[in-house]
Amino acid sequence: MAKCIQKERADRMSVQAVREYLDGFGFADRIMEFNESTATVELAAAVVGVIPARIAKTLSFKVAESVILVVAAGDAKIDNRKYKDKFGAKAKMLTAQEAIDLVGHPVGGVCPFAVNEGVTVYLDESLKRFESVFPAAGSAGSAVRLSCEELFESSQAAEWVDVCKIPEDAE
Repeated sequence: MAKCIQKERADRMSVQAVREYLDGFGFADRIMEFNESTATVELAAAVVGVIPARIAKTLSFKVAESVILVVAAGDAKIDNRKYKDKFGAKAKMLTAQEAIDLVGHPVGGVCPFAVNEGVTVYLDESLKRFESVFPAAGSAGSAVRLSCEELFESSQAAEWVDVCKIPEDAE
């Protein structure tokens, strides 16, 4: 019970931090909060009402002593060869606790907004297939609709990268 209350409080704080952060870009009013979980691509797509590929999932990795986020289309998968060529290391995802401690958001709500200092954000080319995408907004019950240009601007991404592969039958 106490753990559940603690998680709800952390989610609220994370969404509030994202809301304040996105307000600086004029996007805070686009945050959607749901009673249903959006913790996975499939759940988020069903709740938001879009195809899974339009959910912008944020993957968190440790590269040497640094933390990076790669935001990719919901149907994309990390291509290990491309990832290693780009970042010089094997893809090593953060644990749930590391995501909270090092990124500042809980798993299911990890997003590229209001992240801890020193976290570098990259956007994968797989997103460019869509006019707008829906990343999380700090909790496992939130999303925000942004164009790819708005996502790049508001995430303060370092650059666009090509480190994912998309299914051949992708929409």
